[in-house]
Amino acid sequence: MRDSDYTTALSKCVRCGSCKALCPAYEEETTEAMSARGKLTLLWGLSSGLLSPSPELCDRVFGCLLCGRCVGSCPLEIDIKELMYHGRRSLRDMDKGRRILRFLTKLCIKRPGSAFKMLSRMQHILFPYFLKKGILPFRPELPENHLKDRFRLFTVLKKQGRVAVFSGCMINFLYPYLGEALVNTLRRLNYEVILPPGEVCCGVPLRAVGLEEEAVKLAKKNINTFKRLNVEAVLSLCPTCTYAIKVEYPKLIGEGIERAEDISTFLIDKIESIYPQRSSFTQNIIFHDPCHLKYGLGIEREPRVILKNLGLNPVKINDDRCCGFAGLFCFSFKETSRGLLNRCVEDYTKAGGEIIITSCPGCMMQLSREIKDKPVIHLIEAVEEAMLQPVSLKEGLFAESPIQTTPPV
Repeated sequence: MRDSDYTTALSKCVRCGSCKALCPAYEEETTEAMSARGKLTLLWGLSSGLLSPSPELCDRVFGCLLCGRCVGSCPLEIDIKELMYHGRRSLRDMDKGRRILRFLTKLCIKRPGSAFKMLSRMQHILFPYFLKKGILPFRPELPENHLKDRFRLFTVLKKQGRVAVFSGCMINFLYPYLGEALVNTLRRLNYEVILPPGEVCCGVPLRAVGLEEEAVKLAKKNINTFKRLNVEAVLSLCPTCTYAIKVEYPKLIGEGIERAEDISTFLIDKIESIYPQRSSFTQNIIFHDPCHLKYGLGIEREPRVILKNLGLNPVKINDDRCCGFAGLFCFSFKETSRGLLNRCVEDYTKAGGEIIITSCPGCMMQLSREIKDKPVIHLIEAVEEAMLQPVSLKEGLFAESPIQTTPPV
């Protein structure tokens, strides 16, 4: 976004307050400066010279979850999320409070393999220390190996088609078994699967801390990697990644990965043909809508249809809650993040349900912090397990089962 477009977009805001109705940060903090309208007002004051940069102003601008809920509610169709990105870019040099977070984010994304190896070996020492010092809001568990570090091609005998997988950082380094579950599912549907080399971070964490130029470089690398592939779709298990490479890249560099698709839209008709919808359901579950899936990609119905076709009954929830993860937000605003999580867990406890299912690895991590009495799993786990044991869903679903991954060809 050019500076002139930025100031023009800020000037369009009439302070109507429609964006406040869906703002999770405002709901938790109930202060005007934490609402989308308040942040736009502050950015306008900064761009027009009425306000000077300050630690308090930086905290308000960086206090947005970037969930995108406010974008669809704006009657003037102001792209509030992009304005937040631009505002953070202009404030990053004055934002002293997130210097360490910005440095570590840049370092880990620049050399992800080396960072993973170091943290994996030292996690039992570093993570307790980081928790004690308040650097980490919770302790993650790093697996022994990540999903891919080279080209991987998974073939099938009767090829229905070919797809590529955009792994994303969380799937690649924190939840590689989810990537394996996706490969297993696609191969059972007779799809050849490519995990291409050259994929890098989608860039969202960098944009979140104001490192726009670095995010542009990553976007260009990903475009060059995936546009050369002759595939039907580019699938991701992370809605944030899908939204970034499909929707945000055209705004960032003028070109996106058009074939990028969430797994639920790709699988919905294929699962329906295998498991016709049933009249009685075996388990009540709660489906947690990731913000970037529902408000960014506009996907809400498809995951629930898939779950019903698997014999599961998604319980209706009165309030749509953000879990409070929001990527790096939970590191900078621990109390607000925890408050949003507690509201979410309280609603889900009242609603009942035997299992929590979501489509976002970040939401999985956040919800698992508090929900200990029931499984919190990804949609692809439910799909894969049902395809392994399509008859005895009640006994077999979510039981531990070995992942069978074919070696790369």
